[in-house]
Amino acid sequence: MGKRRGLCAAAVCAGLLLMALAGCGGQGSYRGDPITITLWHYYNGTQQKVFNELVQEFNSTVGAEQGILVEAQSYGTVNDLSDEVLDAIYEKVGAEEVPDVFAAYADTAYEANSLGKATELSQYLTEEEEDAYITAYLEEGQFGEGDGFIIFPIAKSTEVLTVNKTEWDTFAAATGASESAFATWEGVAGLAEQYYLWTDGLTPGVAEDGKAFFGRDAFANYILVGSEQLGARLFTVSGGKAALNVDKAALRRLWDNYYVPYINGYFSAFGKFRSDDVRTGDLAACVGSTSGATYFPTEVTRADGSTYPIDVAVYPLPNFAGTELMAVQQGAGMVVSKSTPEREKAAVAFLKWFTQPEQNSRFAMSSGYLPVTYAANGGVAALAEQNKELPSVLRDTLNIGAAMTQEYRLYAGKAFEKGNAARAVVNSSMDEWARADRAAVKALMDQGISRAEAVALYDTDENFDNWVNVFRSALENAIK
Repeated sequence: MGKRRGLCAAAVCAGLLLMALAGCGGQGSYRGDPITITLWHYYNGTQQKVFNELVQEFNSTVGAEQGILVEAQSYGTVNDLSDEVLDAIYEKVGAEEVPDVFAAYADTAYEANSLGKATELSQYLTEEEEDAYITAYLEEGQFGEGDGFIIFPIAKSTEVLTVNKTEWDTFAAATGASESAFATWEGVAGLAEQYYLWTDGLTPGVAEDGKAFFGRDAFANYILVGSEQLGARLFTVSGGKAALNVDKAALRRLWDNYYVPYINGYFSAFGKFRSDDVRTGDLAACVGSTSGATYFPTEVTRADGSTYPIDVAVYPLPNFAGTELMAVQQGAGMVVSKSTPEREKAAVAFLKWFTQPEQNSRFAMSSGYLPVTYAANGGVAALAEQNKELPSVLRDTLNIGAAMTQEYRLYAGKAFEKGNAARAVVNSSMDEWARADRAAVKALMDQGISRAEAVALYDTDENFDNWVNVFRSALENAIK
């Protein structure tokens, strides 16, 4: 892979402004029968609408010229899509044929590749073309040292902290809380405690009815990125196999800044996504994917059905104090199934077109995903600022997300055998332990025991050691 290219100059940004002419058009005129490329993805809502528009635009222009017709189909969630793809690959009864292109995270792509069903893509790109893509995004799709890449990056996301600014302003004015605390996990935990005590004090006649301040989606990212950041990478991968490193000191810091605030009621989770909890007023802040920006609420709906508008503020992902800035890079790329050189080349032709700055930036500005080339990533923030029709939360998310790709080290774990099972353990273990113990604390409080006394029964070295042992055992079983 060539050296990283510099970010775009003003001329590139100016060129990107031409994308405002988002044409659709028909399928175009093909000479003879085109190569029909089937593509499976998991985009929904606005993301699916814009993706379909871009597919149609390709078909009516470049596709028509080159004799390529792309037929795209959404399969719901990424998990639904993964199940459909693997059923097709394993030729299960009732499964469809394997598509020419499918969206996949690293673990699904790794499994497809290990079965000989995925195309190595470097053969279809020149060195100059590869250099246009952000290096870390291409490396995520490489499964062996020196191998070409299997996953074609088309749109990426990272995580940001999003805050109900209306609630925050009231809280900060009353308590002197500073937004500088958003920079670290320790600061967020401190703010959450302060917020709980402040909201508890608003009803002096009712004891311990303080509100949770913070919650997060994709809990595995907290553990995986946090462990890496604290110098204790959880999985070391070689030859498709994972070696486990359970470092108690790193896990204790992760525990103290999530489990302990959670059982106290400072952190929480209620709905399917934490943005849902901000929408209902149950949380004031959350960490979620940049690609979720289009779903973040601009009003709060109370339990009685009444609503009120809110302002929204976006901040970079917090980090542990004294560590390197780091955030996850995520978002499925596209895998091209092994077929014939003609079909593979046609599939890659579409992916190259889709990731050109004009097309990729248009998709980014409608979805909260980040572009995958240096040129488009450098220009999307400027475009977002100039597009006054964008919701402010999406504009701010794109600005901050693009800046983070330059200022943060982006983490993407290497794929390995049984990686999905291992990630499921990482995603649930501490989180579920915290939820169970919070329920137990609340039950004790209902019996008249103070919150401090109830929490003290669970915030112990013994409980932490018990969780570590269960966590280690579950991971060992998952990857063996």
